Amino acid sequence: MSSDEKPAAAPRSLAEALRGRDDTSLAALLRSRPDLITPVPSDLTQLATRAGTRASVVRALERLDRFALQTAEALAVAGDPATYGELLGLVAGDARDPQVTAALPSALAALREQALVWGADDRLRLVRTARELLAPSAQHPSPTGLGPSVQEATAGMSPGRIQEIVATAGLPSTHDSVSAVGALTSLFTDRKRMAGLLAGAPAESLEVLERLVWGPPYGQVTHDPAVRLRWLLDRGLLLPTAPGTVVLPREVALHLRAGRAHRAPEPVPPAVGAAASHRPQVVDATAAGQAYTALATVEELLKDWDEGGPAVLRAGGLSIRDLKRTAVALDLPEPVAAFWVELAYAAGLLASDGEADERYAATPAYDEWLERPPAERWARLAEAWLAATRTSGLVGGRDAKERALSTLGPGLDRSAAPEVRHRVLVLLAGLPEGAAPDTDAVLARLSWERPLRGPQTAQGEDDLRTRLARWTLTEAELLGVTGRGALSAHGRALLGTPADRAPEDASPTPQGPGDKLPVHHRAGAAAPEPLSTTGRALAAATAARLLAPLLPEPLDHVLLQADLTAVAPGPLQRPLAAVLGVLADVESKGGATVYRFTPASVRRALDAGRTASDLHAFLAAHARTPVPQPLAYLIDDVARRHGRLRVGAASAYVRCDDDTLLNEILADKRATALRLRRLAPTVLAAQADPATLLEGLRAMGFAPAAESAEGDVLITRADAHRTPPRTPPEPVPDGPPVPDTTLLSAAIRAIRAGDLASTAPLKPADTTAPLAPGELPRTSPAETLATVQAAVLTGEALWIGYVNAEGAASQRVIAPVRVEGGFVTAYDHTADEVRTYPLHRITGVAELAGD
Repeated sequence: MSSDEKPAAAPRSLAEALRGRDDTSLAALLRSRPDLITPVPSDLTQLATRAGTRASVVRALERLDRFALQTAEALAVAGDPATYGELLGLVAGDARDPQVTAALPSALAALREQALVWGADDRLRLVRTARELLAPSAQHPSPTGLGPSVQEATAGMSPGRIQEIVATAGLPSTHDSVSAVGALTSLFTDRKRMAGLLAGAPAESLEVLERLVWGPPYGQVTHDPAVRLRWLLDRGLLLPTAPGTVVLPREVALHLRAGRAHRAPEPVPPAVGAAASHRPQVVDATAAGQAYTALATVEELLKDWDEGGPAVLRAGGLSIRDLKRTAVALDLPEPVAAFWVELAYAAGLLASDGEADERYAATPAYDEWLERPPAERWARLAEAWLAATRTSGLVGGRDAKERALSTLGPGLDRSAAPEVRHRVLVLLAGLPEGAAPDTDAVLARLSWERPLRGPQTAQGEDDLRTRLARWTLTEAELLGVTGRGALSAHGRALLGTPADRAPEDASPTPQGPGDKLPVHHRAGAAAPEPLSTTGRALAAATAARLLAPLLPEPLDHVLLQADLTAVAPGPLQRPLAAVLGVLADVESKGGATVYRFTPASVRRALDAGRTASDLHAFLAAHARTPVPQPLAYLIDDVARRHGRLRVGAASAYVRCDDDTLLNEILADKRATALRLRRLAPTVLAAQADPATLLEGLRAMGFAPAAESAEGDVLITRADAHRTPPRTPPEPVPDGPPVPDTTLLSAAIRAIRAGDLASTAPLKPADTTAPLAPGELPRTSPAETLATVQAAVLTGEALWIGYVNAEGAASQRVIAPVRVEGGFVTAYDHTADEVRTYPLHRITGVAELAGD
């Protein structure tokens, strides 16, 4: 530094500290606290003001890890400002714990980056709002367990009583309370003198201090305290705060704690160890099997709802009865069935149909999904699961108003769910391939990374993040992201390629108190934010490519047996599975699926438009064994009777060319409820609707077919009912989204330009009165026009005050280019673009002293 240069002055406010940052540092701040640019602040002063608001500070504190939070809590009980040495003493204690000493610079850098702490190492200041939130008080005890300082505790004490305490403590009397309190504070912070004072304390008095030292620091006393308490009160080691209440002063507690603000500093995150280890090939194969089961489960669910699923409750969602019925149909526990229903909904495969009698059904996207290869279908489910905020684990619980939470109903969104899922998978990815994590270690790590997110409930239940993490581990196994608890290769690909993300433990370590590191590079910091939409799509495609070779190849054949069953020894090709699902009923599942042919199932195929010859040809083409004679007879027998009766709308009618068959129906007592009567030799009329008439005749053992008004047989298909096109539910964001690079660059340019407009020095002018901070310049219209025209000729920049059409006032720095027709066209440094302003909306103009 030359003799003419002066060292930069220490910042006097957070705004000045932000003004001294470069663009990279400002971008890091805005990226870690995106609420600060929603909307973009006009200048750095407004940015600093917004960064100190209670809501923004609370959100920033909630994203600190445990040690960074402990560092902030230590600063809240330190002096204001504090030195780095004072902070180190509070965090590391008199013994200067080496782990804490090594980790403190990066924790302090994280607080600086997020604008929670500002100032140089010799004048560290915690943002005032953060100090108010973290400093100990009677109403809000600090996690440090410390009480008020001597100065705070004696604020309401009489001067005479303070002098008595000073004298009893062995200090010379003073002329005023301020110096007396200062002398007492000096005594309590002097390790040697304090040790001498406590050496003469009765053992019972020391026991009282030991009970209060780690908090809570408050205790109750009677109007006539015991001797052991009186000894402490007389020397100020306990100070009264209210009638019957005493407190251990902060300075005394710190002496007894050997200078530590926290009983157990946690500078290093808990390690996530492996509970079991498997061969990676076994893990991938197991996960692939689970992935195939997941696809089969979703298909079975939506196939069951093909003709219209359960009704939508008036308040939204599925009823408990419908969830139980779905769980029985899928042969799954109710919580697992709720997970698959919610996943299909999140993937856009399921929605309500919007009809008057509203029901749930598959969407048109489901048909498109079915046409994709199995690996791509799985990738879509996995991608939807990672991004979804709807949380099926909450089903069956109660909301804040004690209303039951139902599947597909409102109130299931938890904005933290995607972050927790992503973080759990990242922790699993940090283990060796094939290693399954210790669940308790994962939960401990998540608690260390976000200690303020989701506190324990009054009933002692797990906090929300812990429950989300447990559900994530379970759901990842169900979905096939993990196998035997370990992350699979295709599950690892969902997080992005290894080249996209550096290992989180390979972070540089700061070497000194002044070193600064971004929070996401700090040891123990949380992993980067989840991938963008494009990144997720690329990761899902990579995962699908890795999973595809592991899935079983669909078969094009079945094995027919003489007992009217067919065995599928593996997954079937889609056309074969679709036709066989109509022609036969599934009897059992597993490694091989068993289908059973019944008269009802064959009639179902005939109702769908198949003929007997079609069914014979289909079975012959796809059976590895000859078609058994009993099955051929069954098809021919049902086909021979199918359609002989015709049901239409009269209310309903039955017609048949065989009047003997109609006589048989009329004579059957079971037909009484249908209220049939003969209209003609071949026609019966009924007072029941066609659907009821069809079901009634089928229950009597007949095989009627429905017909249209033109007399044609109606063909019914199982997949006929679909909802109108629906978009998947949008995840509920956890605060403002993280801005991209383009938005950050534009925001920083606008903030810098606005700051220039508000802080740039002006040329002195006799006619211009000094302006108060933030006040707009005021000049007459003639002066404004003359100054602007002169700036066009000289190319100088001007500072203007401008009021838009909505009446909002702002300050801007412009470089005028042209003045005509009552408008000035200029390059606006604030907006970083050329704009045109009406001259009558410019309140005033001033020339800048510099560039």
